[in-house]
Amino acid sequence: MRVFVLLFNARTENEGIHTIQIGDRNKVLMFESEDDATRYALLLEAQDFPAPTVEAIDSEEIEEFCRSADYDWEIVKDGMLAIPPDKNVENTDWKPDGNYSEPETATETETGTETDSEMSPSELESIRRRLEGLL
Repeated sequence: MRVFVLLFNARTENEGIHTIQIGDRNKVLMFESEDDATRYALLLEAQDFPAPTVEAIDSEEIEEFCRSADYDWEIVKDGMLAIPPDKNVENTDWKPDGNYSEPETATETETGTETDSEMSPSELESIRRRLEGLL
């Protein structure tokens, strides 16, 4: 099955996959719908996160990657509105300047080291409603 994931610096030596950090675990989101993945990427950008690329990849390939990296994964069903956590980790493993020679991950968190989001929950809700209106 083909799924859509969010990558940073896609197809480069500094490629990173977007994960959500829950406690001490990282989780890769696999979207069934390209539109849902794009919507999620736009919500990340609204939080001043670097712009990810939506990539179609075989779900077995992502699951294999997750097993090898000891990450969890979740399939986001078509039409299910996934919303990024309000907080992002302060320091990601992945850097937009390309200083790494191997793939790393960019993560967000609901717990752990956090920085304050510049957008309030009501602002994010407003963006979510506008994005839903695009459907």
